[in-house]
Amino acid sequence: MYDLHTHTILSDGELLPAELVRRLAVYGYTHVGITDHADATNIEELLVAVTRLVPTAEEYGVALIPGVELTHVPPAMIPAMAREAKNLGARIVVVHGETTTEPVAPGTNHAACGCRDVDILAHPGFLSREDAALARENDVAVELTYRAGHNRTNGHVARVACAAGCTIVIDSDTHDHDDLMDARARKVVGLGAGLTSAECERILSFNIEEFLSNKK
Repeated sequence: MYDLHTHTILSDGELLPAELVRRLAVYGYTHVGITDHADATNIEELLVAVTRLVPTAEEYGVALIPGVELTHVPPAMIPAMAREAKNLGARIVVVHGETTTEPVAPGTNHAACGCRDVDILAHPGFLSREDAALARENDVAVELTYRAGHNRTNGHVARVACAAGCTIVIDSDTHDHDDLMDARARKVVGLGAGLTSAECERILSFNIEEFLSNKK
């Protein structure tokens, strides 16, 4: 089990990083990405802090994946900031996509999908077919989300991403303990977006380490 998009008190979440990891370990997760909101002001500090937690996560049987979610970063600056994040030690870079519930700058999805240093486009709203094809070309995974509000367009995202042959991930975008998903909730997100049971099983069990290694 994986969750590649979570937040802690290091940005706008309510859980200590260690508590987040422990709660997910109890649910049975093996891979957890802590990806707090980042821009030019805090990207280095976030990655230093999360990397310190790797030994704690190992004690709980969790492979912690240090990362960031580039949030409301101007589209033209996304490639350079994603590269900076990787140079600073991020194993996963998420971009806060063009959700319908926030004023994300137009062009954010396009910039993220065109950048190989980006690993996941989170809650991309009305993802275009063009951008989905670009994501497929650059091995950028497209997210279906559990997060209230952001999940309004999951069905659209699933249809467009599947048609383009994109890698799809299902994440919680956790901000507090009520956002955490058990195994059933993870599958419900996929089924609710119109995926088949077989598609859900494939998406929910794909090899995270292989995916990230292929992006190097």
